Amino acid sequence: MKKVQITVIGSSDARSSLNEAYLIGKYIGKNNYVLITGGRGGIMEAVSKGALEEGGIVIGILPGDNISGANSYCNIVIPTGIGYARNVINILSADIVIAVGGKSGTLTELAYAWQYNKPVICCTFAEGWSKLFPQLEIDDRKGSVIYKAESVGRVFKFIEEIMG
Repeated sequence: MKKVQITVIGSSDARSSLNEAYLIGKYIGKNNYVLITGGRGGIMEAVSKGALEEGGIVIGILPGDNISGANSYCNIVIPTGIGYARNVINILSADIVIAVGGKSGTLTELAYAWQYNKPVICCTFAEGWSKLFPQLEIDDRKGSVIYKAESVGRVFKFIEEIMG
């Protein structure tokens, strides 16, 4: 049976919202969901640590071509060698996308999530694109559902709601 795959996106050099990302990772691992990230530092590392500590599967899809570029909490590493183009793989692999903060790379992933009609939970408690994105009118077509989570607890409630 296929496991639920949750992609968490956010900045590799984030200094804030790391504890919240860690708690989201713990929830993902505890609930036997698969975590997918860009495999690097910052938000990706914090969420990966939380999931792995709970016995979760943590997949890091790297922009580079070297397996050693992953954070130490990824137990499956996929080096792509395609740079930021790997962002589409992160999004297409997701049943749910969770954005925590983020810069331009996160913005591209949010645009892909919109384009591919993925449900997105934007953590509005974090600075960056996860706070700004829900305020934007992307285009005139109906796209993915954007959930605004003002707390980690709301992230968990939205996951439960999406999963039914």
